[in-house]
Amino acid sequence: MNLAPFGYGKASIDMETDAMWSALLSIVVTAIGFWVKSWTGEITRLQILINRTREEYITKADSSDQMNRVMTRLDGLDAKIDRLIERK
Repeated sequence: MNLAPFGYGKASIDMETDAMWSALLSIVVTAIGFWVKSWTGEITRLQILINRTREEYITKADSSDQMNRVMTRLDGLDAKIDRLIERK
């Protein structure tokens, strides 16, 4: 018995189309969700690296102080070398 003239065949096709659209949209939304999650993780990782960089790098004032200490030590070594050369 053919029930297509009464709309039964069309309902079956509409249900298949709805199921295909639902599956397609589910796949697309899942892919977008994974993509957003990966980018969020990457942004978090970069923020952590930026914060570590700020904590670990020396400031200009600290750099000047360290350079002055090194130069003072080098001046002292230079003076000692000059005294050794004068003795010989």
